[in-house]
Amino acid sequence: MGLFDLWRRRGKKKTEPAAKEESALYELEVYSGMRVEVTDLAGKLLFVAKLLNIRGAQAELHQYSETQLEQNIDPFRVNIRGYSDRDRKAIYLEGMIYPTPRHIWKVEALTLSKTKNDRAFFRLGTNLDATAAMFSGLEIGEKPCKLLNISVGGACVSSEYRYHEGDKFLLKVRLLKDRPESVMFCQVLRVVQRDESKTEYGCRFLELTEEDQEKITQNIFAAQRQKRALH
Repeated sequence: MGLFDLWRRRGKKKTEPAAKEESALYELEVYSGMRVEVTDLAGKLLFVAKLLNIRGAQAELHQYSETQLEQNIDPFRVNIRGYSDRDRKAIYLEGMIYPTPRHIWKVEALTLSKTKNDRAFFRLGTNLDATAAMFSGLEIGEKPCKLLNISVGGACVSSEYRYHEGDKFLLKVRLLKDRPESVMFCQVLRVVQRDESKTEYGCRFLELTEEDQEKITQNIFAAQRQKRALH
């Protein structure tokens, strides 16, 4: 083995850890701007936020939901889960968080745990009257349906009326009696036949603005708190 070969081998060993660290940092940085849900280690949902300003293993969580948590607390470990449009997968992260003013949480020791084909967000189970309005096709017009569950990204409804994968409609539902009606533009992704008269439709929301998403998130959390208070 020549002296040049020996030097090249030694140099490669020295740069491998640095290359891995750089790759890991890049993986985290591409998820900046992602909407995420934050849970404690027992799986309890704490709040929904946007993951921003990732710098190495540090970041910020800008809280969306109305959940009020104790502000004078020591840093604690949480799981952070979101959805990557780039990878089309659920993203699982871990980190230590602590609160700062204006509903911003600082994150330290942020690490990427795994990516997985999975639902992106917490789903709230419901059984609410709703309507689905189509503007073309056999089921044109506003038809009654039931909202079975809802998340920030989509919903599941059941209906006596026939829809197909790819169909689009306006879903209207009042998640809480004291709040305005929510209106979401939906596309059918899955069709599940439960019996001869009822079919379930898994839908995703389309063309939601940041303000729309925030309103849906707040309504979901408010409905969740109300549901827990009744049990």
